[in-house]
Amino acid sequence: MTYAEDPELVLDRTGLEVLTDEECWRLIAGSEVGRLAVSIANQPDIFPVNYAVDGESIVIATDAGTKFAAAVLGTAVAFEVDGLDQDRHTGWSIVIHGHGEEIDDVMHLLAADDLGIQTWARREKARFLRIVPTAVTGRRIPGH
Repeated sequence: MTYAEDPELVLDRTGLEVLTDEECWRLIAGSEVGRLAVSIANQPDIFPVNYAVDGESIVIATDAGTKFAAAVLGTAVAFEVDGLDQDRHTGWSIVIHGHGEEIDDVMHLLAADDLGIQTWARREKARFLRIVPTAVTGRRIPGH
């Protein structure tokens, strides 16, 4: 849909559609692969991850290691999910800023396991990481 078809669309200074929080969460829930950005020794790093939406938070199946430690011990994380339609020259991008916390309570672990996160890695992941948002922003490239 274009701005001319729906004048209630909010566009940013570059002409991209600004997505509502509700639209961001709907789009995120329809995907299963995102990117987790963390800081490791004051250097940014980005990891592709499998995830699920749990209410208004992101749950990632992971293992102990650099990514997990940086997410739970650091001060902030970012999480990004994109959708792209190359034929129509349109797409969207959503970024969640927040902090990471390990899910270690038995009841919450069982609930996280019930989310059915399908990891692409060949082995099972032993830990769950929750991204607790402080800000959610999304943009869509309007179709031509």
